[in-house]
Parts: sequence; structure tokens; C-alpha cells
Amino acid sequence: MRRRLLLLMFTLFFSFGLQAHNLRIGAPLPRVGVADKGELLYQNNEFSYKSWNSAQLKGKIHLVQHMAARTSASEMNAAMVEAIKKASLPGKYYQTATIVNGDDALFGSLAYSRNWLENNKKMSPAAQFILDVHGDVRQAWGLRAKSSAIVVLDAGGRVRYIKEGALTLPDVQQVIELLHRLLPRGAM
Repeated sequence: MRRRLLLLMFTLFFSFGLQAHNLRIGAPLPRVGVADKGELLYQNNEFSYKSWNSAQLKGKIHLVQHMAARTSASEMNAAMVEAIKKASLPGKYYQTATIVNGDDALFGSLAYSRNWLENNKKMSPAAQFILDVHGDVRQAWGLRAKSSAIVVLDAGGRVRYIKEGALTLPDVQQVIELLHRLLPRGAM
């Protein structure tokens, strides 16, 4: 009996550790702001930053990529990024937001992450790119370090999908199908 109880306690403890984030399907994101750096802007061939807050993720359907400032985290989302490009979702109803956790960068690589953000902002000016130097978003949302997460929000800012780590091809297909279902009828 005692052995079963210990096994049950271990299983419960271990299963809670697997899902560390505090994001819930159907609930709004926990509010968090990024004051140091924040959203990357590109106007008149110049880059600048402004404070950003998760409350801004309303009014459109959003695919939020949160990733450590590491190449390995970026690679986890490569298939998702390509699928989004191919889907050609209407900007009137959809926006991608990429949040890079600069606190989770390898020593000396934050400048590389800034260059990566700037290049991507030039290529996708309608997308949001947020540099979170202190890792405030990861902490507020309870996300894993050194990893990546994909979150889909409906136009009301409620979480409709969340997955940490690398997405499989069926995961990517599920996200694309969900994004299409969230669009208003006749939007495509």
C-alpha cells in the first residue's frame, strides 16, 4: 500500500513538472509588460523600440511565438513559420507576434538576436517582434527556459492553443487549421 502511495505521489509530481506553463485554453494570457527594449519598430529605415504589453494581443487572431534567444529555439518553429507564410492569412484579421527572450541568450549572442529581429522585421513589417531582455514574459507565463512555445489567441485575446517545444508536422497542420477556423467567414 505504501509503495502504491509513493508511486502515485511521484507520478502526480512528475506530471505537474511536464506542463510548467500557466496558460489555459479559453483563458486570457496572464498580463505582462516589457519596458526594457520591447516591440521593435522600423520606420524611415531606422529601428527603435517601444514598451510592449500582452494586452495589445487583442482585436486580431494572433500566433505568438515565444522563444529563447538561441538558434536551437528558432529551429523548433521553422516548420510553423513556413506554414504561416504559405497560408497567406489576411492581415486585417491575423498577426504574428514573435517574442524573443534575451535573458535566455548564450553569452555574447544578444547582438546576433537583435540582428535576427531586425532582418525579420524588414522582411515582415506587419509582424510584431518583441525583445524581452529580462525574460519577463517567460516568467509571467511560466514557460520553459532554453525552449520555444507557440500560442494561438482568438481575436478576444483568449488562448486557443499552446505547445512548448518543437512542433511536429501534425501540430503545424492543427495550428493552421485552427487559424483558418478562427477567421471570420469569407475572410480568405
